[in-house]
Amino acid sequence: MEAIRYLANQGMAFRGDDESYDSSNRGNFIELVKAFARMNVNIEKVVLQNAPLNAQYISNKIQKEILSIYSTKVRKRIRDEIGEDGKFCILVDEALDDSKKEQMAIIIRFVGCDGHIQERFFDIVSVHDTNSSTLKSDICKVLGKHNLLVSNMRGQGYDGASNMRGEWSGLQALFLKDCPYAYYIHCFAHRLQLALNGAAKEVGLVWRFFSMLNNIVNFVGASAKRHSELKLTRQAEIEELLAAGRLGTAKGANQIRCLQRPGSTRWGSHFNSIRSLIDLFGATKTLLTDISHNGPTSQFRGEAEALDPRDAFKRFNIDDICTLAEKFYPLDFTTTELHALNQQLGFYKIDMDRIQAFKNIDSIPILLERLIETKLAETYYLIDRLIRLVLTLPVSTATTERAFSYYQLGELNTRFPDGTVELLSLRSALDPRDAFKRFNIDDICTLAEKLYPLDFTTTELYALNQQLGFYKIDMDHIQAFKNIDSIPILLERLIETKLAETYYLIDRLIRLVLTLPVSTATTERAFSCMRLIKNRLRNKIGDEFLADCMLLQSERELAYNIDNESIIGDFNAVKTRRVQLI
Repeated sequence: MEAIRYLANQGMAFRGDDESYDSSNRGNFIELVKAFARMNVNIEKVVLQNAPLNAQYISNKIQKEILSIYSTKVRKRIRDEIGEDGKFCILVDEALDDSKKEQMAIIIRFVGCDGHIQERFFDIVSVHDTNSSTLKSDICKVLGKHNLLVSNMRGQGYDGASNMRGEWSGLQALFLKDCPYAYYIHCFAHRLQLALNGAAKEVGLVWRFFSMLNNIVNFVGASAKRHSELKLTRQAEIEELLAAGRLGTAKGANQIRCLQRPGSTRWGSHFNSIRSLIDLFGATKTLLTDISHNGPTSQFRGEAEALDPRDAFKRFNIDDICTLAEKFYPLDFTTTELHALNQQLGFYKIDMDRIQAFKNIDSIPILLERLIETKLAETYYLIDRLIRLVLTLPVSTATTERAFSYYQLGELNTRFPDGTVELLSLRSALDPRDAFKRFNIDDICTLAEKLYPLDFTTTELYALNQQLGFYKIDMDHIQAFKNIDSIPILLERLIETKLAETYYLIDRLIRLVLTLPVSTATTERAFSCMRLIKNRLRNKIGDEFLADCMLLQSERELAYNIDNESIIGDFNAVKTRRVQLI
């Protein structure tokens, strides 16, 4: 049983390729039992080939049976934490496993008796049909099996950014028919990601930046050789900076990192990707320049040259420049001058590539300064005139920021509909930050009356209004409630000070509000666990066995607290055994 507990908690395989007696490696489970036997003579006398009546209990059937008992007890503990009439929220997402089966992870979010928010992995179900009615039926089976009533559901959280967003929308509508107060919350992290991506695509400058960033990361990361060369270049750069005294030394400082790829559903990863390019900008530039000059093929040389992040003239195009002058500045250029401008541009590009003063220029204003310094502004007077006209346009960073903010606001309004905004707005009235600055009795009463009518009677709503007045006085005077910065901590303090009993209606409302999900990060972690367990070498693992293994690994703190005596009792009670475990 300890071997099963250990292997399940660590997400390790149980069986080996050859479990015969003569095998040098009989698999993790049997080898672990043998290790226990070597450490204790009394164990050695009764396990494996020394077991009485040859009742070794090492078959995969017995392993699954014991594992099932463990998982049943863990689920029962989760059910006990929720409580008989406890309110909960479901977080659901789907992903393909290594055997290409669609798996649906079910997470239960609730507030425990101690006031702590819990998001417990509950089950994973293989779904053959991903339409909304089938998903609802499978979820209801899991909930019903453990006596969790849909009528007690107070929230639903799905990943609306996935390819199943249509099915999720249908699923939340089906649950709302059964329980109209099981509010659907599309993962806020994914909403923000989609809003930022949508806004970025509308602003050409921002879009081009992230496109260039992604291309650089892909080009360097696609080859192990280029990856290694970047590390070596960065190492040489760090050594040079340290020798010149331009870098400090400390534990963990000056580590040789790599370019990071931005994630499609993790908005924070874009910041990390940008920061990695800033840290490795010099080494990346050196690598791309070297490949553009000495690459093995013309394709590699061309790709590296196109990705040079500081090539000021890479977008130079005579036709586009002439169109700019003709279309936008017809009063400043005659037909004759437009023809002369076309002629000047050809010679101008040759000089830009040849003259050292125009190397590594990264802005149009500096380009104009160099033209004046080298007296070439007189030679290319028409180009000089066009540059000056372009620089009079209000295309400053502030203008770009305003444009991005405009598009961002539009995306946020689309991604965060009025219902969600109202829920967040009313919920903020409970926020304890800044000495309960947002506290508003009317908003809190509206929150209870409008959004949770099944949880508060008319009499209780009146009593809630009365409690809130005394509650605010206590919050302002009791030291334990000073400098609280979140609603979860507020609930914990209410329980610690026994005020949760006095303000039991406020306690109830806070618990309902905290039941609502914010993100589906827990489901993503569940799928990370799934891929660890059901990997390429274990892709035939059964659905029930997979769910039990995932439960013990995801909720290992609950599994650790299950004593072996209770497992032995349940194991012996299943059926008559050849030898009873003791």
